[in-house]
Order: sequence, then structure tokens, then C-alpha cells
Amino acid sequence: MALWGNLDNKGSGGTVSLNYATLVVTGSGTTFGEVGAAETGDVIHFGPKGEIGNAVIVSIAGTTQLSIASTAGLSGVGIANTDFNISGLPKYTVLDSRWSKTNTEYEPHIYGVAEGGIAAAQGTEYALTHEGWVGIQTYNDSDGNLRVKSEVLVAMSGITTGNTPTYPPV
Repeated sequence: MALWGNLDNKGSGGTVSLNYATLVVTGSGTTFGEVGAAETGDVIHFGPKGEIGNAVIVSIAGTTQLSIASTAGLSGVGIANTDFNISGLPKYTVLDSRWSKTNTEYEPHIYGVAEGGIAAAQGTEYALTHEGWVGIQTYNDSDGNLRVKSEVLVAMSGITTGNTPTYPPV
């Protein structure tokens, strides 16, 4: 698989549990490995909106079981019968602490931004200038004002978002 994909939300319903010792993810009601679902090299986001963190998928044993490369991008919270989603997120960001859910300085998010997302973000604090994979970090300044820092991680067209358009979170 390429260094980054063009889908920010690939289909695979159900819930997952993670064995931290073996790095094996077991799903219930999942479709890992099927066309349009999780595949090797994709990123799995644990918890609603990836709140528990992210990991790179290194192998798929079947529709209900896969293995991840590392737990370094996870918060350490137990993962049992947890919501998840799959994306073609740039893999290098999973182990980059700036984009980690354990980073307490910012609230970091990475989005696949399609053309519709750019139009929706205009005139907001999330205003963007290019399609692709965009990192957005929000924080409150010393006066309590919301501040937004955005960074184009991969500039590319043809990004397909899972929802139209909810990225970035405007």
C-alpha cells in the first residue's frame, strides 16, 4: 500500500477488542479484509472519533481478526467492544507525538479533506486552502480564545471523505 490512502473512512461496522500483549484486534460484526473494508497498511482508529488512539494494521487473519504494528499511538485505555473506524491516514503520523491522542498540549486531529470540505470551512477558523490530508490542532490561548493550527500533511486531490462534508469539524 502507498504511504497514504485517499479514504478517510473505510467501511467496516461492528466493535473491536484489543489484546495489548499480542497486538491482536478481534472484531464482532466486522468485515476486515473484504473489498472496501480494512486492509493491510490502513490505520485503525479506536473509540468514538479515534479518542483512544490509532495503530497501523500489519496483517489481517480474517473478517474478524487483524494485527497492529504497535500500541505506541494508543492512550493505554482498555479496548473491549469499542467503536472504531478505518482510514488511509498517512502512517507516519501514527507515531508522531504531535498527532498523538496522548499529546496534552493540543487536541490533534487529522482529516482527509475533499473539495467540499474546503468550501464548508471557508469563513471559519478552520479555513483551508488545499485538498489532501490535513492536521488540525486546537487549543485555548491564555485568554481562553480558541486557536487553530492547521498543517497540510499530504497535498493531493481525490480524497474521499466518509461524510459529506464534516472534515474539518466546522
